[in-house]
Amino acid sequence: MADTLICGIDIGSSKIATIVAACPKETKETKEAKEAKVIGFNVSPSRGIRKGLIVDINEVTSAVEESIDKAERMAGHKISSAYVSVGGPHISSLNSRGIVAVANPQAEISEDDVARVIEAARAISLSTTREIIEVIPRDFIVDGQAGIKNAVGMTGVRLEVETHIITASQTNLKNIERVFDDLGITNQGFVFSAMAAAEAVLTTTEKELGVVLVDIGGGKIDVCIYVDGALSYSSSIPIGARHITNDIAVGLRVSLDSAEKIKLHLSQSVNDSKKKKLTELNLHDLNLTENLTEVSLKTLVDGIIAPRLEEIFKFIFEEIEKSGFGQQVPAGLVITGGGALTVGMLETGKKVVGLPIRLGIPDKVTGLVEEIIDPSFAATSGLILYGTTNIMKNEFRLKNFGRIWKDFSLGGSVGKLKDFFKQFIP
Repeated sequence: MADTLICGIDIGSSKIATIVAACPKETKETKEAKEAKVIGFNVSPSRGIRKGLIVDINEVTSAVEESIDKAERMAGHKISSAYVSVGGPHISSLNSRGIVAVANPQAEISEDDVARVIEAARAISLSTTREIIEVIPRDFIVDGQAGIKNAVGMTGVRLEVETHIITASQTNLKNIERVFDDLGITNQGFVFSAMAAAEAVLTTTEKELGVVLVDIGGGKIDVCIYVDGALSYSSSIPIGARHITNDIAVGLRVSLDSAEKIKLHLSQSVNDSKKKKLTELNLHDLNLTENLTEVSLKTLVDGIIAPRLEEIFKFIFEEIEKSGFGQQVPAGLVITGGGALTVGMLETGKKVVGLPIRLGIPDKVTGLVEEIIDPSFAATSGLILYGTTNIMKNEFRLKNFGRIWKDFSLGGSVGKLKDFFKQFIP
């Protein structure tokens, strides 16, 4: 039986990453949990995106097409549909509650009851410029009993749900849809990039304890806060790793390209400098156009990078306070995304925020993963994990529908319906 292809496209401010994975279809012989294997991957420089927003649709279309073509060649399969990550300051969230009466109080709560109560929570007053991209149940309440994670199969009369709703700018979503229409690819769903990254790097224990996921991209920082195992707050900060590059360019009087090379070289050299106690960073191998061959580590790290990192963590701290969940995240912060590799990131975070902090590395996918076991591709890997979960949910619903239809047919209801109509036929 052919595998199901899952594709994810992460459209960021600094890179466009396309990932393709094969998910085995369940047969009678294989009942174990599905595990998607990566069979194709590509990362290309981003064009036409600023702080997560499309500013030039033609540039974005050509950049996405280039990335998809290369990923298709590596995977040996044509991409026809994909999950797409979205992020940036146009993202906002709120928590909403839905209440319904259980359809059949004498029987158990069904999937249909759960779908109805989530739909009731979804009915919120929303600006015409906003669109809901995700409704996540946080907690179910059955006849006043709270703390229920899955209400299906329970008995009750009144069903309530606490949900977390993520909304995005309708204009930006339509622009992304247009990019995909032009390329002939079906969009299977928008996924908030920090939520995708959380799928790839957070543990179940961290989510249960309460944790803050911080995805530091080139032009923006996406934040997700998990409390009691459920996503409870989402937002985005319009500042990113590119601001650090700008500071290096201004501080050392070099071009942005040279500043990016120095930043990456610094991240790779920091361990050597600790071992050898170096005071100068050798830039001779970078062949910079400015003929800069050496720079003081103290000037670069303490004088240029550290002040910007402190500012970034002050923004993150303010976001945690604003959420109202500041006292409910004992697991601390998990920092991921390309900017997470910046020198001094974890040390500055501990000092400013005062919570435990660790680097989030995506290691939950298998297959051709050498390139993607890196914080830069946390959201990309998360899209595959999100897609796998969705496939499993859909298959479960189809099985349930098949069983209900079978029971309906066996019960003779179809025959009774025929008999009812026969009495009107002369």
